[in-house]
Amino acid sequence: MMDTVMTDRLKNSIISPQATIAEAIAVLDKAGTGALMLSEQGGILCGLLTDGDIRRAVLRSQALDLACSTIANRTPVVVPPTATKTEMLHIMNTRDINHLPVVDADGRIVNFVLRKDLVTEEQLELSAVIMAGGFGKRLLPLTEQTPKPMLPVGDRPLLEFSIEQLRKAGIRRVNVTTHYLPDKIIDHFGDGSGFGVDLNYTTEDHPLGTAGGLKLMPALDGTMLVINGDILTGVSFQKILAYHREHKADITVGVRRYEVQVPYGVIECVGERVVRLTEKPQLNFLINAGLYLLEPSVYRYIPDGRRFDMTDLIERLIQEGRPVVSFPIVEYWLDVGRHADYEKAQEDVKSGKL
Repeated sequence: MMDTVMTDRLKNSIISPQATIAEAIAVLDKAGTGALMLSEQGGILCGLLTDGDIRRAVLRSQALDLACSTIANRTPVVVPPTATKTEMLHIMNTRDINHLPVVDADGRIVNFVLRKDLVTEEQLELSAVIMAGGFGKRLLPLTEQTPKPMLPVGDRPLLEFSIEQLRKAGIRRVNVTTHYLPDKIIDHFGDGSGFGVDLNYTTEDHPLGTAGGLKLMPALDGTMLVINGDILTGVSFQKILAYHREHKADITVGVRRYEVQVPYGVIECVGERVVRLTEKPQLNFLINAGLYLLEPSVYRYIPDGRRFDMTDLIERLIQEGRPVVSFPIVEYWLDVGRHADYEKAQEDVKSGKL
């Protein structure tokens, strides 16, 4: 069984260096390895592309139609087939890497070892809050009698996917903020024991926004993950936490690249003089993906008893000169806010993306 898993991993984590960055993102999301090995015909290793390489490219607004080799490490650290697990883990620790291609004497790929193969992942020192109090008005009439997080996706509620992902990441303490039809959520999940987590609920008498509800909970005693209840994503919470700590952020905001195709030629002028014409340009933005990591220091910036969104908190922290950083999500991500998004979620479950 393990040999089959390793064979599938090897097959799924190899990509041509000529493939585009966009194609690499799709392959990486399916592979779930956090990195891809670049190889020409013959199986010779010619580079390693990590999700970190892709995130940095997104932050630089790199064109996603460029070859993935342009952002990859062309001389990655490798080990021979004779390397022991102890030797591989030592290399990973000393070089601060999480992936090791295994190549033979001719440079051909024979295996791909991940850190998780060598060490058991411990429970994350991270608590989580799922914001599940919204009315879901854009999904009416589906949400007339059902809160949006409880809409079925496949054979289970939307919220169950998020709770399962938190549990798999080693997050056990989860708080759910509710407002609209809270009993539908509480009756299904109870104390969370049936889902492998410790669930608590905070019910808002009136909507307090995506940050205001945090003041109804005890003061933060450590880093907290806050995620919107209508988000489906395959992002690694371990990686976003490591990124958050590396940048010593007060808040890390999950962001997603969003492209807009302008259907017209765009004219740029200086006064009345035309200086440039760009035909149907494509504009790229980073949008708020509804996922955040917060430090206890931000708690004092949230007012008591009134609506206060996470965007308000971010703006206040920026004004105060506090460190707010972005983490590009290149893994699967879907905001189930509209009927078309809900239909896509159903399709993704059927196709195995979720």
